[in-house]
Amino acid sequence: MAEISTRKRIWGWYFFDWASQPYHTLLVTFVFSPFFAAVAAAHFIGQGLETEAAKAQAQVTWSQCLTITGLIIGFGGPFLGAMADISGRRMSWITLFSVMYFVGAWCLWYMDPAGSNMWLMLVSFGLGFIGAEYALIFINSQLPSLGTEEEVGKISGSGFAFGYLGGVVALFIMLLLFVEQDNGKTLIGLDPALGLDASQKEGTRAVGPFTALWFAIFMVPYFLWVRETGPTGKRGTFSEAIALVVKSVRNLRHRLSLASYLGSSMFYRDALNGLYGFGGVYATLVLDWQITQIGVFGIIAAISAALFSWLGGFADRIFGPKPVIIGSICVLILVCVTIVGMDRTQIFGLSLPQGSSLPDTVFFTCGVMIGGFGGILQAASRSLMVRHTDPLAPTESFGLYGLSGRATAFLAPMLIGLMTAATGSARLGVSPVVGLFILGLILLIWVNPKGDQK
Repeated sequence: MAEISTRKRIWGWYFFDWASQPYHTLLVTFVFSPFFAAVAAAHFIGQGLETEAAKAQAQVTWSQCLTITGLIIGFGGPFLGAMADISGRRMSWITLFSVMYFVGAWCLWYMDPAGSNMWLMLVSFGLGFIGAEYALIFINSQLPSLGTEEEVGKISGSGFAFGYLGGVVALFIMLLLFVEQDNGKTLIGLDPALGLDASQKEGTRAVGPFTALWFAIFMVPYFLWVRETGPTGKRGTFSEAIALVVKSVRNLRHRLSLASYLGSSMFYRDALNGLYGFGGVYATLVLDWQITQIGVFGIIAAISAALFSWLGGFADRIFGPKPVIIGSICVLILVCVTIVGMDRTQIFGLSLPQGSSLPDTVFFTCGVMIGGFGGILQAASRSLMVRHTDPLAPTESFGLYGLSGRATAFLAPMLIGLMTAATGSARLGVSPVVGLFILGLILLIWVNPKGDQK
């Protein structure tokens, strides 16, 4: 077999982002989550709750799903990564998690618009989401082998940019051909494609199979061009993985920069995931947007994410990842304060005329900032982690990175759920993300911008 060039390996690695991004773009944020929120709210109204209470309960239900999946992802990832490093085998794990992704996404087709099986659909969503996030740990661990320390920032940024572009294309197709508006037509006035029944929301429900098939097709370049670095011949038992992870965690007391960075990213990435997970829900419950309107918002956000991530890769190469991370967090804090301070009738306490479009304009602008600087933040974070990664155990290192990003992945959804329940307001419910971003910013003080590789 001819040797695969470095350029092909990099492009194969990029294709994972292209293939997997629709789970986040279509399911977590812009199509399935607002669809689920609307269905759940209507279901709870049918059970006798007042409108605002039903909307709050729908947001709490969605937060419970993200909380549970976050716990599973956070505490399982490091051990799986350690087992992979012991055995040297990663592709079999990636294949397994790819199957979970496919099955979980596909089953969302069976979502009942009346809400009778919404808990089962949350299980399906969680299965696919866990598969996507577990696979990402192993994909990220391959980044150090793709270039030098100076090159990985640009490679990471380009990967995110390519992935976000894939999310844009997928969302564009869904809005034009499948997702129905209240009048039963798609965004361009067509009936849902393939003869799907708009009255049963089949166009919107098709987001599940569409996401699954997109992933299956575009993972082909990854599996063709990315290869194992070489198995060690060891089996890698779970007990060995536990011992290795415990040792790694204990060693953090000797690595102040890494420990601080993992703690910092634990909070700010959790806050960012909170924004992604509840952006579409917020637009549905607070601004009363239709899914097609949320989809247009998503296209704008994803395009800005692709462009900003690509530009952020150059900024990373010039200034290093830490300053890029700090700047992105500051922008996102301002965005969050703006979102919490407005609704359909007022902005920061200033009343608006009935039917004012200003909240829509402001939220579209916030979407550009969230997509753009969120993309930069993720790419630069992956780059800074490379500077703290043990070259002999990259999957274990990125397993810890995954742990820091998911150990408290339940925190943002839980806090949003608690705040929503306490205030009875879906708008005020998202306010805890501001505090999480600030905590992440503070912990960055002790992070060495050049890392701590020895």
